[in-house]
Amino acid sequence: MKSHFQFSNQQRNGIFLLLALIVIIQCLYWFVPNLYINSKEELPENINEIEAFRNEIDSLRLVEIENKKPKIYPFNPNYITDYKGYSLGMSNEEIDRLHKFRSTNQWVNSAKDFQNVTKVSDSFLAKISPYFKFPEWVTNPKPKSRGYNNSYSKSSTSKSYNQKIDLNIATANQLRIVYGVGEKLSERIIKYRNKFSGGFISDIQLNEIYGLEQEVIERIKNDFTVKTPRSIQTYNLNTATRDQLVTIQYIDYEIANNIIEERTLRDGFSSIDDLRMVEDFPLKKFEIIKLYLHL
Repeated sequence: MKSHFQFSNQQRNGIFLLLALIVIIQCLYWFVPNLYINSKEELPENINEIEAFRNEIDSLRLVEIENKKPKIYPFNPNYITDYKGYSLGMSNEEIDRLHKFRSTNQWVNSAKDFQNVTKVSDSFLAKISPYFKFPEWVTNPKPKSRGYNNSYSKSSTSKSYNQKIDLNIATANQLRIVYGVGEKLSERIIKYRNKFSGGFISDIQLNEIYGLEQEVIERIKNDFTVKTPRSIQTYNLNTATRDQLVTIQYIDYEIANNIIEERTLRDGFSSIDDLRMVEDFPLKKFEIIKLYLHL
């Protein structure tokens, strides 16, 4: 026991230092909380600033929540899909009524038409109708000074080839004479024509222009036609190489290979219409593609 309580001077100093540290820590433990409380008593002077900062954070949080909510952009109600209708809040029955109406090749041309067809409530219509966006020729129709109407008859106003204006030299103002062709559509026609050196090849290219309905295209063709088609390279469908085929609009290497394989299996095509049997052939562009081919 004696050996446990005999210390050198250095050990005694260490023990005293340890005891001093314990006393200092105990003092800090008791006095520091009082200092913290005193500091809290000074906070009321900054309460207004803190409250303003908190309000700013809350407002930023609300803005962020609002930004994360689904947004509705202008849309044509004639093309509402099942998913679009569901996201807007339409019932399955209301969506089905619209699809059934459109399957008869009829169009919704106003918010009132939309409600009559779908039977949506007045409150729902008031919420979504501000986002309806109809074609320009519906929202801003031109006076029917030339006798055109929705039951347009080609035979009653048809013109001869000589009376028609060359589509490759027609101006935007001349195109706007056609009922259903406004400022934007006329500009699109000119822009599409200017994409190619020499302009249109055939009237069929009008189908390539976004926003042109078939009825409007028929009206354009009544007053305009391609009289000076641009010169293009045509290829014999039964002898054209893959590199030649891929120069044709809408034909890539995969489709060119499929054409050559089908041609080999058939021992040559007997008609250009046989291209419809080619795997992955872009059938919607068939009339454009056939302009570049012959047998």
